[in-house]
Amino acid sequence: MNIFVGNLPFSATEADLKDLFAEYGTVDSASIINDRDTGQSRGFGFVELGAEARAQDAIRDLDGTELKGRNINVNEAKPRR
Repeated sequence: MNIFVGNLPFSATEADLKDLFAEYGTVDSASIINDRDTGQSRGFGFVELGAEARAQDAIRDLDGTELKGRNINVNEAKPRR
């Protein structure tokens, strides 16, 4: 399952996301989206977990929690249209 993580601090790394979600199972991928012109983080990213049931637990448990001083938003990622 693909999970959207928003309101990330600009200092957050992909390793931070992997560490945060690791207790919910194998993190297949973690990415932070960067601005294509400046290369700076856009403040959101995606995490892909293999087990959907554990992904739902991660969404429930981590939404609104603090990461490096900011309360993050965690939701199921919506497919692009």
